[in-house]
Amino acid sequence: MKLLSIHRLSVSGFKLPVLPVILAAIFPAILAVQILASTLLHSARAEEAPVPLIFDTDMGNDCDDALALAMIHALQSRKECELLAVTITKDHELAAPFVDCLNTFYGRGNIPIGVCRNSGKTPDAGKYNQVAKITDEGKLRFEHDLLSGNNAPTAVEVLRRTLAQAQDASVVVVQVGFSTNLANLLASPADAIHPLSGRELFGKKVKLVSIMAGAFAPIPNDQGVLGEHREYNVAEDIPSIKKLVELCDVPILWSGFEIGLNLTYPHQSILQDYRYVPHHPVAEAYIAYIPPPHDRPTWDLTSVLAAVRPDRGYFEISKPGTVTITDDAISRFAENPQGKHRYLILKPAMAERTREALVQLSSQPPNYHGSSQLKPIIGR
Repeated sequence: MKLLSIHRLSVSGFKLPVLPVILAAIFPAILAVQILASTLLHSARAEEAPVPLIFDTDMGNDCDDALALAMIHALQSRKECELLAVTITKDHELAAPFVDCLNTFYGRGNIPIGVCRNSGKTPDAGKYNQVAKITDEGKLRFEHDLLSGNNAPTAVEVLRRTLAQAQDASVVVVQVGFSTNLANLLASPADAIHPLSGRELFGKKVKLVSIMAGAFAPIPNDQGVLGEHREYNVAEDIPSIKKLVELCDVPILWSGFEIGLNLTYPHQSILQDYRYVPHHPVAEAYIAYIPPPHDRPTWDLTSVLAAVRPDRGYFEISKPGTVTITDDAISRFAENPQGKHRYLILKPAMAERTREALVQLSSQPPNYHGSSQLKPIIGR
């Protein structure tokens, strides 16, 4: 609306400004409209259904997986998502118990967990999955009942069961590890769980894959020279990510290496924001991985944030196109109006706001009461 020019009106010999009179009349109406719009927007958001989410992770290979899972629980507590299942691509029996202890800490120990077996992908224990085994006076520090991944169902079984029960085109899959599990699912045949093949079931039930993989900007090497980057999640299982790109019929949103690299997690948060309990599995995992002072990149967290809050302006999105993976683990993007792939772009002006969202969500306390693990810390 253009502002009116100030004119003066003569009334009984006096000159009165017209604009203040007009503004005095219209401002209450404008304010009422703004309040109504704000109320309607808030009501619309409140009525939005939580995003049904599957989290596929290589838990134990980096501490950002633990932070990302904590974020998911915070978002679920805010009714923004619903964690349907967690599947694991790290082939070690302690990865599932750590996931279970984290889920249990947040009051959701019944979430299905699936594992890959005999894949040979990172078969070591990792630096922090042992947190699930810590005992104090003969009792587990962090309560959970899944003590070995050997006792968990396979990832493909969990994925097929979870998708079979979901509404069509509703599920978002956040993949922050290797593509092993999703590739195996896409190649799976019809079975007693569901009459569709894995590819058909995936295409029917999933609306988006938000994946932390690849690199879509030059990355400095050890000598500081910019160039193409062999991103870890791609390099660890090249055949699987190639199969995912080939067989996935739903859109894929890529968070490249450069995104998390430029959003480091402040170690001060680990030392201060998790002290609402004497022991916190996320903080202990971060410290076990690389002790502070160390600001770890937030790679996996960015895929969660983009999946659950796609319209909040944390990132910009590339034009549509197609990602291809080379035999030496380089990811390349080619614009194509019909392409189903896009990648995240982080503008420097948005970095601090985005980082703050990651920190606040991952450090948010559980929203349930009565747990012995949530006793207040006196004097801290």
